[in-house]
Amino acid sequence: MIITRTPFRMSFFGGGTDMEEYFKKNNGAVLSTTIDKYCYVNVRHLPPFFDYKTEIAYSKTERVQDINEIEHPAVRNAMKELDMHQIRLTYEADLPARSGLGTSSSFAVGMLNAFYALKGKYVSKKRLADEAINLERELCNESGGWQDQIAASFGGFNRINFSNNGYEVLPIIISPERKEKLNKNLFMFFTGFTRFSSDIQKINNENKNGKEKKEETLKKMYELVDEAEKILTDKNRDLDDFGRLLDYSWKLKKQTGKAVSTSNIDALYERGIKAGALGGKLLGAGGGGFLVFYAQPENHEKLKQELKDLLYIPFEFENEGTKVLYYSPESYDSIMEEK
Repeated sequence: MIITRTPFRMSFFGGGTDMEEYFKKNNGAVLSTTIDKYCYVNVRHLPPFFDYKTEIAYSKTERVQDINEIEHPAVRNAMKELDMHQIRLTYEADLPARSGLGTSSSFAVGMLNAFYALKGKYVSKKRLADEAINLERELCNESGGWQDQIAASFGGFNRINFSNNGYEVLPIIISPERKEKLNKNLFMFFTGFTRFSSDIQKINNENKNGKEKKEETLKKMYELVDEAEKILTDKNRDLDDFGRLLDYSWKLKKQTGKAVSTSNIDALYERGIKAGALGGKLLGAGGGGFLVFYAQPENHEKLKQELKDLLYIPFEFENEGTKVLYYSPESYDSIMEEK
C-alpha cells in the first residue's frame, strides 16, 4: 500500500502567463505558494477475490474489468501510461474540488507519485511535474496552464518562470518573520461556487477579437510578479504593498476573460474591501471557489465579521510539496501468483 500527500497551491501573481500558447511567445512567471491543505491518494494492488479488476473511489466509485472502461480521464490515462493493473485507488482531500486551488493537478501529481512508489521507483519532483503536465494537457486534452502541477510537486513559496525552454522554480528568499506576517495577514473564504478550471479557460479564450488586448493585459500581470517579489524580499519595503498590488492584479485579471468573475463574486470582493482589506483576488481560473484577502491586523476581525456568511479557512504556508506518507510496496507479479 502507498499513501501520498500533495498540497494545494495559492497563486498570487502572474496567473494566465503560465499558459503554453502565451509563454512560448512572450515568457511568463507566477508567484505562488503551497498551503497546508492537501489531497491524499491511497493506492494498492487489488486482491484477486473480486469480479472486477480495478476500483477507483473519488466523488464516485468505479469498478471495472478493463482500464479503458474507467470514466475518470486522468486515472485512465495515467494507468495506461504507466502500465498499472489490478489496483484500488482512493482519493480524499481537505478542500473541495473545482475550487481554484489546483486540486485536479495536485491529484494528478499525487497519483503519479503513488503509482511510481507502488512500482518501487523514486522519481524527482521535476519529473512528476512534467508528467502531470503531460497527463492533463496532452493525454486528457484539458485547457489550462502549467503552474498548478509544478507548485504541487515542488511545494514552497516560489517564483516560477516560463519560457520557450520550459520552466524554472526559484524559491522566494524571505525572512521567517516577514513570511509569518504575510501569512497572518492573508484570509481565505469559500464562496460556495465550484467549477471546472478547464471549462473556464475555454470560455475565456473564446473572444478571438480581444486576443491582442488580453496579451497586453497579461504582460502587465507578468510585470507585477517582479514588483511582488521585490516587496517580499526587500525588508525595507512596506509589506502592505503586497495587498495593494493584489487589488491591482485582480482588476487586471478580470479583463482577461468574461468568466473570470461574476456579479456575486464582485459583490463579495467589495464587501471585503469595505471591511478594510487592502486587496485580494479570486483563486484559480475564475468563476468561483476561494477568495483570498490581504488585511492589516487592525482589520482582521472586521473582515471576518463582514464575511461571516462565508466559510473562513485558516491556513499555513507549507514547503514540502508532494510526498509519500506510507510506503509498503508489493509487486503486481506477486498478486498474480495468488490466483
